[in-house]
Amino acid sequence: MTVVLCIAINYVNSILVYTFSRHQVFNMNPRYILYIHLVINDIILLTMFTLLQVLSYILLSLYVSLCIVVLMTAIFASQNNPLTLAVMAVECYIAICFPLRHAQICSIKKTYITIGLIWAINTLSVLPELFVALATESLEFFHSRVFCLRENVFRQPYFKTKRDVANIVFMVIVWLTLFYTYLQILFTAKAAAADARKARNTILLHGFQLLLCMLTYVFFAMIEGLTYLFPKGVLDIRYTVAILVHVLPRLISPVIYGLRDKTFRQYLKRYRICSVQVKIHPQKTLKRPL
Repeated sequence: MTVVLCIAINYVNSILVYTFSRHQVFNMNPRYILYIHLVINDIILLTMFTLLQVLSYILLSLYVSLCIVVLMTAIFASQNNPLTLAVMAVECYIAICFPLRHAQICSIKKTYITIGLIWAINTLSVLPELFVALATESLEFFHSRVFCLRENVFRQPYFKTKRDVANIVFMVIVWLTLFYTYLQILFTAKAAAADARKARNTILLHGFQLLLCMLTYVFFAMIEGLTYLFPKGVLDIRYTVAILVHVLPRLISPVIYGLRDKTFRQYLKRYRICSVQVKIHPQKTLKRPL
């Protein structure tokens, strides 16, 4: 079930990335650039999640070095999403409340710089754990096998406190950003402008998606609490919570822009029509000039 669900979501997301890369109308819009950054992180996270689930169920334990690579990749992708959603909310706020300055503030160059800052912030948050582990753990530990969990690899007790503090800081900043932008857009939407109303609904969807993404920060607390109540169902609890926290939020990204956005929907329909024509009239299609 996990593999099929993740493959289905990644297939849809891959079509969105392909559509984005093929049409300049998306490449020149900061909103779509941020969205595709979100989608690419979703693809990476789902791929790592599926790989980790399959390997854990088949092999039970993994080499620590391999586990670190998979975990670090998944952690980066997971922590990029809330910050990207916050930046997308700010971009939407600027487009509605400061339309004349939007092109100047949200330029293509500044958008890519912002994406670089997101990766830099998460790098500074995550990499210290790896460096401390490399400095304190023995070489034999990295060649040993463990059940691939973050607490089994990064075992220093103060890592948990550090992660909790960082998660709280990120959560407060992102939620304050989302509430502020939504309230400002809500006041603008009272003028009954269609774009403002649509932006308000988009911010609400961002908030719902962000709420699901924030479950990552209480992932371990949920597992510990449920395991305490149902000690015999540890594997089932981990499986269910992982689906809720890591997979379900990724179902929303294709809906926000893949289905609700008119431009994306228009190009996706063209892609579908072209695919059908190729299947029905392959020879005629090949003879058409490019």
